[in-house]
Amino acid sequence: MNCVRWIQLGLHALLCGGTTLTGAAAEANRDEARVAPYVLPDPLVRADGSRVTTGAAWLSERRPEIRQLFERHVYGRPLPRPESQRFQVVSEDREAMDGRAVRRIVNLELGTAQGMPVLRFALFLPKSPPGPLPVFFGVHVFDTAKAWPEVAVARRGASTEPSPVSGTERSIGRSVADRILSRGYGVISMDIELLAPDSVTHYASGVLSQMGQARAGAPGPEEPGALAVWAWGLSRIVDYLEQTPEFDARRAVAIGHSRMGKAALWAAACDERIAAVISNNSGCGGAALSRRNYGETVAIITRAFPHWFCGNFSTYAGREEALPVDQHELLALIAPRPVYVASAVEDWWADPKGEYLALVHASAVYALFGKPGLSGTNLPPVDTAVGSEVRYHLRAGQHDLTDFDWGRYLDFADEVLRPGRPGVNRSE
Repeated sequence: MNCVRWIQLGLHALLCGGTTLTGAAAEANRDEARVAPYVLPDPLVRADGSRVTTGAAWLSERRPEIRQLFERHVYGRPLPRPESQRFQVVSEDREAMDGRAVRRIVNLELGTAQGMPVLRFALFLPKSPPGPLPVFFGVHVFDTAKAWPEVAVARRGASTEPSPVSGTERSIGRSVADRILSRGYGVISMDIELLAPDSVTHYASGVLSQMGQARAGAPGPEEPGALAVWAWGLSRIVDYLEQTPEFDARRAVAIGHSRMGKAALWAAACDERIAAVISNNSGCGGAALSRRNYGETVAIITRAFPHWFCGNFSTYAGREEALPVDQHELLALIAPRPVYVASAVEDWWADPKGEYLALVHASAVYALFGKPGLSGTNLPPVDTAVGSEVRYHLRAGQHDLTDFDWGRYLDFADEVLRPGRPGVNRSE
């Protein structure tokens, strides 16, 4: 067992095993009765106070306002699309997974003086696809160094995340990979080490450095944090899909677990080419409402991981009511494209109810496009998916991405990405 796994088990035992809670976990609230009343900003009210009543007005007027607020106050300004970029296939194994799949390693290089790759990703696709494939893609969905898409342990930065429910943080195993490929999907996993390492001291050493935006320490007030850089990397994968005939770029699903779920949501909010997005246990700064003082909070997350967000986000620690946005509006930015948010019963740190309520409050925007949303304040039954193109489930167990989750996500993709369905990833 590797040392990272020992650390995870130790945290789980310390923070969930009935011993005295310390540090961030002791600071966090896990009592629903102690959640203070809050008022959410209305995504349908423009900055001038007028109300949005049509999908067209949302897309052209209100959506840009909200996205700019997230750029200024949460994630930072997005990086520009490269003027010059080159995808290089580093290796290809056409007999992967006992001859059933193709495994390919791809580097991305920018037209910079350094000439070094800024991004690497691994992909698996069925050996004999019937046509251009839909694809799941995300950050560290599986261990990119392995010949099979095996278990991936979430990367750790300079400090260990104070999560009381870290579990195994398993992302994908051989049986799940077989299911994904047999259902007619490819799967792509992006490695962040070249792009932006998950470290407050080194996150800017990758693409930010090549673009002349590197700085010492945490990001400045509106400078992009690591989440924004990872999201930028996901958009570059869409660039690759668009130029690769084996894939159907119009049916690309961004998926992420935990911190990578935060990145997937922001990527989909910024890049309308992404057909659908799946957030698995993304919590604070992801799908969970910031104004609910439950589980991980803005104060806790920005203290532990100041490099994830722009500098302004930390100024709302303990005063989340002053934030001009909340995470239901992040989910609304994805409309009218399909979105799936999932939580786990024992993962109180990520605030399952806050994740569900964010979807409920985003539903008003989906309604502008005739898309049914979710309603009510009570969590649905455990292990039951609810909703259609705005979908949610609460799974039994801990902070993890499991076989159960993947089964629900494959069903979701089958439904919302069916061939010939109009407007999958455009504002149609």
